[in-house]
Amino acid sequence: MRLATIMGWLVVAAGFYFGLGYLLNGDGAAAGFGIADPTGYYVVKGVRDLAYALTALILLLMKQRRALGWVVLADSIIPIGDCIAVMTHGGTVGYALMVHGSAAVLVLFTAFLLLREPAPERPHAVPAH
Repeated sequence: MRLATIMGWLVVAAGFYFGLGYLLNGDGAAAGFGIADPTGYYVVKGVRDLAYALTALILLLMKQRRALGWVVLADSIIPIGDCIAVMTHGGTVGYALMVHGSAAVLVLFTAFLLLREPAPERPHAVPAH
């Protein structure tokens, strides 16, 4: 199995893990997020992470690796935004970078791996007679 595939599945798993964590145990999940007053965002966070995981899962199952790379790259804004939110809403810079900054680096690395793979060869069209 290729490293990019493994990383793609980890992206899916993380989205499901965090999304379900917020929906099923919001207080417990919020403690690990780093925002001092998380009231009101559990459902938003859970739905966001589940949607991201489902998007990546669909692209993985359809073997749309290039599209997955672009989606992962676009969605790298999520951990970057989380990092900024923690730093600006009562969390520490160290914690924000350790948790969300490292996640952003892994997501960007995954996008890089997926996008640097050669595009699949397209079948040649048969000319009409």
